[in-house]
Amino acid sequence: MAKFSFNNKNNEFFISLKKDVDNYFITNNIDKTGDWRLYLKTAILLVTAILTYTILVFYTPPAIVALPLCVLLGLTFAGIGFNIMHDANHGAYSNNKNLNFILGLTADIIGVNSFMWRQKHNVIHHTYTNVDNIDDDIAKSPAIRQCSTQKWVPAHKYQHIYLFGAYALSATFWILVMDFAKYFTRKINGTPMQKMHLKDHVIFWTAKTLHFFLYLIMPIYLLGFAPVILGYLVTSFALGLTLAFVFQLAHVVEETQFEVSDGMNDKVIESAWAIHQINTTANFAPKNKLVNWYVGGLNFQVEHHLFPRISHVHYPAIAGIVEAKCKAFGLTYNSMPTMWNAVKSHLSFMKSLGQKPAHLINAA
Repeated sequence: MAKFSFNNKNNEFFISLKKDVDNYFITNNIDKTGDWRLYLKTAILLVTAILTYTILVFYTPPAIVALPLCVLLGLTFAGIGFNIMHDANHGAYSNNKNLNFILGLTADIIGVNSFMWRQKHNVIHHTYTNVDNIDDDIAKSPAIRQCSTQKWVPAHKYQHIYLFGAYALSATFWILVMDFAKYFTRKINGTPMQKMHLKDHVIFWTAKTLHFFLYLIMPIYLLGFAPVILGYLVTSFALGLTLAFVFQLAHVVEETQFEVSDGMNDKVIESAWAIHQINTTANFAPKNKLVNWYVGGLNFQVEHHLFPRISHVHYPAIAGIVEAKCKAFGLTYNSMPTMWNAVKSHLSFMKSLGQKPAHLINAA
């Protein structure tokens, strides 16, 4: 398999930045993992999910109440993913590895396999951010074109409109199709996965079985087929739309850059890995406390990509250090002031990618 790598010979930026960030934690006597803010958030999100699920399945509210509760459940699942699962699977929730592993399994309860997520996200996405043909977050799709090196088809002219539906379906497709495809092929967007041990196989099948039992089989037995399928889809759509938009706003916007691997030839780009992260990542709504609370600091995506093993509760505090260091080294620190700015940038970028490329127009 062809290698894609970075020129880390000139790594002064990250060495200097890491020293300043480390000094912040040492000077203030702060641990880099989560604190009471994360623990409180964990309790709120888990209790909300359990109560909402219990009301929906065992108290049979009318549709006018049940459907908004399904949306709330989907949003809460997304919040669990952003805050608990994400920090835990990065080893940033706690210094206790066992606690990180256990809380990382919240992904499996929602329906997403945590082992594959760690491969897809921690290993591939965080190393090869926005590298076409490697980064699974921008994997080729017949419906969505996410960078200029991907094949254009006429349907893409309308992708800035129908992407809302595609994003809504993404969680359902991920849980019911893509996890299984990755499991049986042992590949993620063409990249071989690390070996799955017996424990990983047991967790995969146990969690998938539990997911189907908790969210489909038992509710259908208690409530009937049609209302449960509708509720499952509404919950999944809320989950998928939320997850997709938050992750897209951080990387697939007008402000970020992309690279490509042809999969056949080794390629070394001139940027060091840390500078590549700066170029391919963007923050949004950094001063919006509600957004920051809900998305688990993923609106500080620049800080997260540079320091994925630091809990998100610390990102607002170190953002000023990162921004100042970027300025000192002449690097563009991508940060959009509001979430709406980021949404507009994403939609505008997707619309531009939907236009027929010049080389196809000239060839016509």
